[in-house]
This record gives sequence, structure tokens and C-alpha cells, in this order.
Amino acid sequence: MENISINSSNHNGLQLHLCNTLKFKTVSITLTMKIPLHRELTTARALIPYILISGSRNYSSRRLIKQKLDEMYGATLTPDVYKKGDSHIISLNIEIPADQYINTSYSLIEKSLSLLHEIVYNPALENGVFQSSIVEQEKRSLEQRINSNYNEKMHYSNNRLIEEMFKGEQYELPAAGRKEDIDDLNAISIYQVYEDLLQNAVFSLFIIGSFNEENVKFIVQDIFCEQFHKNYNIIIPEDRKVRKKVKVIQDKMDVKHGNLLLGYRTFATIQDKDYESTRVANAIFGRFPFSKLFTQLREKESLAYFAFSQIESNKGLMIAMAGIDFGNYERAVNLIREQEYAMKKGDFTEDEVEQAKAMLIHLFLEAYDTPLGIMDLTVQAIDSGLSNINNQIKRISKISKNDVIRAVNKWELDTIYFLSGKEDDKSEINPF
Repeated sequence: MENISINSSNHNGLQLHLCNTLKFKTVSITLTMKIPLHRELTTARALIPYILISGSRNYSSRRLIKQKLDEMYGATLTPDVYKKGDSHIISLNIEIPADQYINTSYSLIEKSLSLLHEIVYNPALENGVFQSSIVEQEKRSLEQRINSNYNEKMHYSNNRLIEEMFKGEQYELPAAGRKEDIDDLNAISIYQVYEDLLQNAVFSLFIIGSFNEENVKFIVQDIFCEQFHKNYNIIIPEDRKVRKKVKVIQDKMDVKHGNLLLGYRTFATIQDKDYESTRVANAIFGRFPFSKLFTQLREKESLAYFAFSQIESNKGLMIAMAGIDFGNYERAVNLIREQEYAMKKGDFTEDEVEQAKAMLIHLFLEAYDTPLGIMDLTVQAIDSGLSNINNQIKRISKISKNDVIRAVNKWELDTIYFLSGKEDDKSEINPF
């Protein structure tokens, strides 16, 4: 495998991450703006990247921006909004052919960075704020995206669990914004949030592909010459909340089968010494098809349409999920908890530990095969404080069975969420 390295540097507060590799025929350029989640600002922020790509000073419409991208050998421009822990992240990605595969007298990377800077810093304005026609159009589009999330029942269930489990905390807020906020937003209020974002967000620029690193650094310094916010020491707060009684929430909708989610606090984020042990524990518990949740609930008991678990590295959260028939709620919860208790007692083998470690390491290596995977690994390395992403693989390879037992014994079940059908005759589910 090619030895991939990330060259990180700071330019007036802009964090620049360069990955010079021959693995790809394209160059992926991603600008991210990271800022703490905020209840009153979340929905406006979710609109901003879509407003920005709808028009700029020199390319006054989405059509003209698309025309410019087409001139750049079919470059693509993709906005995104997501959250990681208590941080709200707005991103813009441009994908272009690598310079060595095209015949031009100019650098396509330079053209792309200039366009990206133009879109972010020179938006199309009307009376000193965003154009009202663009704002109203993007408000309608955002409402449609939120409605589509509502229709995706697993996504909806996941959001509802987080909303209930972290009620009153920043993390309860959906990255895509809240439908009830949309009507109150206008061109002036969203532009004020945009200005706050420019002043207070942590800006990072990722460039992944084949290029001359020194030339690219000079290009970035020349184009992105602003003074950026410099707070890079992202400290993930310790979560020590323990609920005295498990919170149980049931929603009823017109669905064919139930979505059951159990939210655990793991008390181990990516910055904690037990994080890698927690990852291995989750891998044994429910991350893969060989894991306990899948083998017990689906293969042995034929109780679930699907069963798996996942962790949120920046929040100390693990969610066990299963798709079940409505009448199997109690049996499914009991089986999931039985697997949890068994692991806490050490009822798993050394072979399971080694298999889990091998699969996690395979995922790390697989991530090197895409620009997004390399970017995600780089962010993990930054958040964990590790200087080299390969150190994460080394840490995982050293995890022992005792490490896994110690990590899983920290887990505390916090909230159970069950989405059942309207025809389900149970008026109240067992609170356990």
C-alpha cells in the first residue's frame, strides 16, 4: 500500500491539510467551517452553504456557477452540513481532474481555489445582504430536505433518540436545522449569521490528490489571505451524566415494522485513553455481521430485520439499533441487554477480540481508497491529538480482552426509543 501522509500547516489561522498522492486521477478540495452548535443559529447556518452556491458577485446565478464548473473540465461543487459532537460543520467540496491528466496552460487547482474563495467571500448581495429571492428558494428547499428526513424512518428514529437523550444539550440540535425555525428567517438575519460564521468559525482546507505541495501552499496563501479564527485546540468535554432511570420514548407512525434504538453513554470520546478499547468493544457488540447483536437477534432468534450498533467518536455515544415486529419489543430489548451484560462479564473470546481488531484495521486501510476517507482519518487524527493517523492502527492492534472488558463496563444505558405502528395496540411500552 502507498504510504500516504498528511502535511498540515497554519496560514493566518487557516488550517491547511495536504495529501499528495498518486492514488486518484482527481483532486478533492474541501473547505470546512466548524463552530459550536447553537439553538438560535443552527437553521440559518444549514441554509448558508446552499445560498452561497446559488450566486456570487462574479457568477450571479447557480447557472453561471455551473457554467464555470463545466469550463473547468466538468468540476463538481457539493455543499454539506453535518455535526460532529457539539460542533456544527459547514463544508464545500470541489472535485476536479488532476492537472497531469489535462492539457492546460494554467493550474486547475488555482482556478478551483479562486472559485471557492469567490463563493464564500463574495456572495451575491442585494442591499448589503443576501438576495431575498435566493433565500426564499433555499428556505423551501431546506423544508423539503427536512421533510425527506422525516420520511426516512431510520434517520428520523435516530434523530428522535438523540433529541430525547440529549434534551437541553447542544447535541440534541439537528445539523440540518429545524422546520419550525424556517419561516422566521429572512435575508437580513441569515446574512448576520453568515458574518458571524466568517468571524468565529474554525476554517480548514483539505486538498487531496496529485500536486506540487509548495506551489499549492503559495496559491492558498495568495488566495485565502484573510485572518482566520485561531481556536484549534478542540477539547471534547467529559460526559459524566448518569440517568437514575432509563428514559423510554415511544412514537407511533404509519410504519410496517418497528425501529428500536438503545442509546448508551460510553464515557469514552476520541480523546480518552479507552476510546480504541471502546471501538473494539462496539465491534464485538454490534458493528459487523459477525457481531453479537446480528448473530443473536437475527441469525439465532430470527427476531430482527437488521441489528447493529455504532458509536459517535466525539460524544461518547453508542446506539444499538434493530428493526423488529411491533410485538417483539420486550424480547428484543432483553436480548440486546443480555449481550451487553455478557460482554461486561467477559463472556467473549480472544478470537472475537482479534477478529474485531482485524476488521477495524481493515476499515482504516479501506478509508485510504477515497479522498473522503483520507479526510475523515485526518480529522480523527486531529481530534484525538495523534500526530500520525497510523498511530490509531497501532493503538487498536494493542487492545487486549481486559481492555475491552474495562471499556464496556463503563457503558450506561440512558434512553430507549421505539417507533411503532399506529395499529400497535400497546398504549405504553415497558419502561424497563
